[in-house]
Amino acid sequence: MSTASSKVLVLFGPTAVGKTATIERLQRDDRLPRKPVVVISADSAQVYRGLDIGSAKPSPAERLGTRHELIDILDPSEPFSVGEFCRMADEACERASAEGALPVLSGGTAYYVKSFIYGPPPAPPADGAIRAELQRELSVRGPAALRAELEAVDPESAARIAPADLYRMTRALEVYRYSSRPLSSFAPPSEPRPRWDCLVVGLDRPRDELYARVGARVDAMLASGLEREVDGLLAAGYGRDSPGMKAIGYAEFLDAPMGPDGRRDVRAVAEAIKLHTRRYAKRQLTFMRAIPGVRWFGADDYDGIADAATEWLRSP
Repeated sequence: MSTASSKVLVLFGPTAVGKTATIERLQRDDRLPRKPVVVISADSAQVYRGLDIGSAKPSPAERLGTRHELIDILDPSEPFSVGEFCRMADEACERASAEGALPVLSGGTAYYVKSFIYGPPPAPPADGAIRAELQRELSVRGPAALRAELEAVDPESAARIAPADLYRMTRALEVYRYSSRPLSSFAPPSEPRPRWDCLVVGLDRPRDELYARVGARVDAMLASGLEREVDGLLAAGYGRDSPGMKAIGYAEFLDAPMGPDGRRDVRAVAEAIKLHTRRYAKRQLTFMRAIPGVRWFGADDYDGIADAATEWLRSP
């Protein structure tokens, strides 16, 4: 039987749906029997230092009012696996529970969220020597040759991994070379982990409303200095080979068309970010809707969310 200390509220939603506003209200809500709220970020971009504006990272003021974990823990050049995420998220939830706080795992990286609930796929751990050799081959042989190798040894993974996603492509090859088994043969767990009693809340909005919010958010990011942030990261030596720079909101600047004045066409960059974010939001929702047991709420239905959380927290 679960105990109060093993409970984790999982709050999932696509970009711009309103997760932060919901968390702020939970933090202030005296009806909740467990306070304060500690947020464990399930966002694959917010783990990186310097990726602040484009990842919609909580502001210093927001982080002062509510503790956030798994933010600013890596440089943009460092890879971060789902296994590492689950380990660190478990540790953060344990700390929050030991303090009597309510851990809230919140973010839009659906693969992280599912892996926290069910456990990460049982693939082999990272192998530094094989990874270094693959990076050398990538620079010498080129991505097309490694892509062809992956298609030969693991066609299922190759079909699932975008050609531009060099990190996931090399990871799949790393697994094959380490284990002589394709990554796709490592079946993900099918039952939730007994370690945590999770209430999984999904937030949604009408599609046109969500897309309008995405557009407004991207415009606000650019007005807040997103281009300067990207230029600072490039000046620090981070580029298209850095895992952090593959995130939406950053990768688009690396392939930006140039305007007649020889500068980036920022308007075209903005439209690309909006398009990619809309497509990502659709994939996020499709992925999470396939997970059983998620309780879906309209993002503005705070009372429904709070009532469900209160009832769950009071249950044994």
